[in-house]
Amino acid sequence: MANHPYVGMWVTDDGQIRHELLPNGRYDEARGSRESAYQGRYEITGTHIDYWDDTGFTADGEFVDRDTLHHGGMIFRRR
Repeated sequence: MANHPYVGMWVTDDGQIRHELLPNGRYDEARGSRESAYQGRYEITGTHIDYWDDTGFTADGEFVDRDTLHHGGMIFRRR
């Protein structure tokens, strides 16, 4: 995943939710002032992303273009 084009920081337009897709297949999500609110692993197949939170929660999303991620009813932009 180290060279995957989607690795990096993804942020909602209001800046309240920040997903960092790490090159080791893990993610770290901050919400508001709560850093590392959620952590887990992710896997990307084509433009689809699946998340497995360390607490057992699962989610998914779609990269609609190189700089836009739709996930959980939210839109994230690459930073």
